[in-house]
Amino acid sequence: MKISKDFLWGGATAANQYEGAYLEAGKGLSIADVERGGKHGTIRTIDDYVKEGVFYPSHEATDFYHYYKEDIALFAEMGFKCYRMSIAWSRIFPNGDDEVPNEEGLKFYDDVFDELLKYGIEPVVTLHHYEMPLNLVKKYGAWRNRRLIDFAVKYAKVVFERYKNKVKYWLTFNEINSILITPRPWHQAGIIYGENENENNVKLQAAHHQLVASALTVIEGRKINPNFKIGCMLLYPLTYAYTCKPYDQVLTRNKMLKTYYFGDVQIRGKYTNICKTFQESIDGEFTMEPGDEEILKNGTVDFISLSYYFSQVESDEPLMELVGNVAKGGRNPYLNITKWGWQIDPIGLRVALNNLYDRYQLPLFIVENGMGAIDKIEDDGKIHDEYRINYLKEHLSAMKDAIEIDGVDLMGYTMWGCTDLVSAGSGEIKKRYGFIYVDRDDEGNGTFKRLRKDSFYWYTELISSNGEILGSGAKITR
Repeated sequence: MKISKDFLWGGATAANQYEGAYLEAGKGLSIADVERGGKHGTIRTIDDYVKEGVFYPSHEATDFYHYYKEDIALFAEMGFKCYRMSIAWSRIFPNGDDEVPNEEGLKFYDDVFDELLKYGIEPVVTLHHYEMPLNLVKKYGAWRNRRLIDFAVKYAKVVFERYKNKVKYWLTFNEINSILITPRPWHQAGIIYGENENENNVKLQAAHHQLVASALTVIEGRKINPNFKIGCMLLYPLTYAYTCKPYDQVLTRNKMLKTYYFGDVQIRGKYTNICKTFQESIDGEFTMEPGDEEILKNGTVDFISLSYYFSQVESDEPLMELVGNVAKGGRNPYLNITKWGWQIDPIGLRVALNNLYDRYQLPLFIVENGMGAIDKIEDDGKIHDEYRINYLKEHLSAMKDAIEIDGVDLMGYTMWGCTDLVSAGSGEIKKRYGFIYVDRDDEGNGTFKRLRKDSFYWYTELISSNGEILGSGAKITR
């Protein structure tokens, strides 16, 4: 097998980390707009608003809203076949429960999609990427409230109808499984726990509402355009057993249940045995309404997209803990780490792809993978990010082996943060991922000028060769 000539090479971003213009053209406040992230401060109560005199890096981010034509032209120069992006729900329905959508918001995405299609770049659009109208938190209690299903499906139907001839590939919820992985699912579901509230029950109920909303979104999307390809999106924190002790294998399996919980529902259309096992393991319960089982059964996805950044280890022995984007696990002594403590495990990507494809036998799509680093403009006026090129070479070689040796059906690859943006976890711009450097810093200084990094030219050559410039990884056969 070879990488298909139709393979979707590209890059990925999210509206709340890249667009900026956070209140422009009728957009409402989102949950991302009131949290600065990391060292900048995090949401602790539902009464938090934007504070006067405080700088929020995401409010302007790296300003795709005003620079989208320039950025898309750079994507086209690299040869992108696709661009994964998200629509800001609060740009379409500023309050989430509005009667009519915001036409200025709809028009903006019309213009973005037209610009992409002008260059033959396929939009890959996420409907919910850690961004929801803040009003839905304050008025309804966020995703713990079943009414959000109706609001989310209404939003999906509006954008499906509007862009049905412009967008083919859709993702429902970004990293939907992270709602069970993180102790504080603010980004994922707008949840802040109330006093004496059973946290596990809240998580399971919010997760169920999102799963029903996802299934209904798929069902409605197919009515609007049967040619839509609608996928789920899973955070895949690959976990190894730290030792060969049998109990470590059990702990490792249990760690992955939080991922397969969502995969089973969105792909198999039901809560499977492992879902019920997980519910019992946390002594959690939630309410299913009549008809929910039929909705889940009929709203299964067409493909699986995933984010893969690092692996971790699990054991009943004390471990040195790593802090990742959402997932946390043990340190693997055989792997190097980034400045932000993320383990670098290219072969783990191959393992992850095989695990998912073996389990579900649906096409896969890597929609997030990359390396955050501090990039600097050198004396020659250029950004020499050889470390990023090496990271990509190793990961994409392992990906290539998964396709060519293991027979994994992979649709495409989009590197996360193809243009520098604001980190969701740390709230920093200095943690840069992109092929394109943006002159902006964490204090709001800079011109927004775009500069090509060395990795820009490498990725251009990679796409031009359809991956042929890659070496191969370990060439481990099955």
